[in-house]
Amino acid sequence: MDQEEGLKAVDNIVTQFNTYEDFLDSQITTVDLYYLEDETLARQLVELGHRGTGERVKREDFEARKAAIEIARLAERAQKKTLTSAGKDLQDNFLMALAMREEDNRNGKLSSVIFIRDRNSHGQEISGYIDYAHRLKTEDFEVYFSGKKRLLPRPTDMSFYNWDTNIAVCNSSPNYQVIADNPEGLLFKFKRDRKILNVDPKAQPGDNSTRIPIPTELYIQAVIFDHISRRKI
Repeated sequence: MDQEEGLKAVDNIVTQFNTYEDFLDSQITTVDLYYLEDETLARQLVELGHRGTGERVKREDFEARKAAIEIARLAERAQKKTLTSAGKDLQDNFLMALAMREEDNRNGKLSSVIFIRDRNSHGQEISGYIDYAHRLKTEDFEVYFSGKKRLLPRPTDMSFYNWDTNIAVCNSSPNYQVIADNPEGLLFKFKRDRKILNVDPKAQPGDNSTRIPIPTELYIQAVIFDHISRRKI
């Protein structure tokens, strides 16, 4: 049995039994108890590998894997609790699209870039590209999913342009490097796998990436680019 198979065997045992003593008891036969006449001694013999009807697992291995599985379970539960879209009555396609991607952007399975074109509070037309995962980490999206505020691009996002003042700003994010000097248009390089995301609507978005226009009543235009990294986190 190789190491991977061994870990799977231990995990199966750990999930099947609540305590190490329960696992030892499962290895003890009625014949063992008849001859030994001592449950504690029977457990000790199983633990030492002298008796038993199945796989031998050391106490420290059992307890270590039990703790690891419990930590993973609590982390998963905590992750689900942090989803600000959970339980919200989302009516617009854009908010629904963000909600569908929230968990995967938080845990790194997916990296979404949001393009929004609309008017700001001064009536000026603005547009820009937002690193969704980065924004999720740096602000509370409760106000967006609850409808209290609209998500709009800012000068601190990956790309921002004010069509009335002609102010243009580009910033690399923790996830993307901005390539602004490309003659064919704006490009983003995903830092984890170094794949290029092309946001030109006339071009292919790139390897492992998709471009999805979102019909919405909240904005003049909204598009979401999804990128799946092949590199392990």
